Amino acid sequence: MHPNSVLLFRNYALNQFSDGSRVLEIGPDDDPSTFRREVRVSTKWTTADLASEVGEEGGRRWGGGAVHLGMPSEYEIPAEDDAFDVVLSGQVIEHVRRPWKWMAELARVCSPGGVVITVNPVSWPYHEAPIDCWRIFPEGMTALCSEVGLAVELSRCESLEPKPRRWYPGQSHGSGLGRKAQLLDRAASAIGWPVPVAFDTITVARCPTTET
Repeated sequence: MHPNSVLLFRNYALNQFSDGSRVLEIGPDDDPSTFRREVRVSTKWTTADLASEVGEEGGRRWGGGAVHLGMPSEYEIPAEDDAFDVVLSGQVIEHVRRPWKWMAELARVCSPGGVVITVNPVSWPYHEAPIDCWRIFPEGMTALCSEVGLAVELSRCESLEPKPRRWYPGQSHGSGLGRKAQLLDRAASAIGWPVPVAFDTITVARCPTTET
């Protein structure tokens, strides 16, 4: 998980978690995931990913966290309606072919009054995992949420990463690079050479409460 995603999550989403929250994280990056390590209250944390990406020992084939729920497809979460108070994903929606269909499934498993939280890249270059389809700004996320009945409380596209004197939108400064490349990147920044910083969109959308 690159730094800007963590900073956005810490700044805008941590207040959505409370003791006893039932959390579903789609596509965890580790075990425990980066997002889970940020949450300081006691929660019931469940993870999900495509069944095709889950190995025999229950972890993601390419590395990362343990997976509790193997999804038969991008659009099928094997859970009951209203099962979770928080549905969370980071760096996932850009790899989904039909995000409008995917968002409907996230809304289905979110309890009335619960929230769907997404963090997605905007400035990152093309990266297959195994596909890369979308870059979505707040207006796009608002449209997707509205389509499935979620009320957007916050959607922002920004970078909270420390910015060197000269920078341009791209991937996180030194993120995903080897140690040698990171050092070269820092040296370039020190002499005034422009280096990339990441911009991402974070969205917090509320599931409507049940009408009485």
